[in-house]
Amino acid sequence: MSEPFLIRYMQPLLAGRRAECFALVTEAVQNGTPAEELICNVLWPAMAQVERLYDDDRINAAMEHMANRINRTVADQLQAHLPKKPLCGKRVLVASADAPGEELGAQMVADLFQSDGWEVYFLGGGVPHDEILSLVGQCRPQVLLIFGAQPEAVANTRVMIECIREIGVCPTMNIVVSGGIFNRADGLWQEIGADAFSAAPRGVLETANSLGPCEPHAPRLGIVKKRRRRRKTAPVPA
Repeated sequence: MSEPFLIRYMQPLLAGRRAECFALVTEAVQNGTPAEELICNVLWPAMAQVERLYDDDRINAAMEHMANRINRTVADQLQAHLPKKPLCGKRVLVASADAPGEELGAQMVADLFQSDGWEVYFLGGGVPHDEILSLVGQCRPQVLLIFGAQPEAVANTRVMIECIREIGVCPTMNIVVSGGIFNRADGLWQEIGADAFSAAPRGVLETANSLGPCEPHAPRLGIVKKRRRRRKTAPVPA
């Protein structure tokens, strides 16, 4: 998919012209452009550009919301045109940050996993960490994908990963991160205890497919559990 098509798509997208965006993508599909190419080379960079423009105060919240919702609808439509590979026997649990753009990115990656034959459990954003932990125990996925995080949420994400490791609810599961602050801060994925990282949608899938069962993690240095002190028993009066 050429750069001029992305430019053609961005113009009505930022103006909120839904019908024009839908018509462009429908025409591309009818002309034989693979849905995966449209997702990775049009929707993905369009999503990233909307996020950059909003962060730089070059578009307002109304324009950002309209663009994200148009992209979400287009992603829903393209999912039906993705090829369907036979089930490969692997499961992935996909969680994301709460922001609409982050959830959209997570959805697109989830669609690519499903097209590749993975069994996909897509949570999106806003799910409490204890419920994610519980679902990990129920589904026992090969991969937990955490897509996106705001800077202020990094500490909580680290705590969740440490809790998963400490409890050992699914010890062979790999934790992969992508999107949000992980794409902007080099090495952050290692600092929070993830097993792998990729910034691009195809890269996330390729990385997940290349991972074997996770090795048991050693306890993190600096994390020391305090022993509970026994209560002293008061002397019995004579």
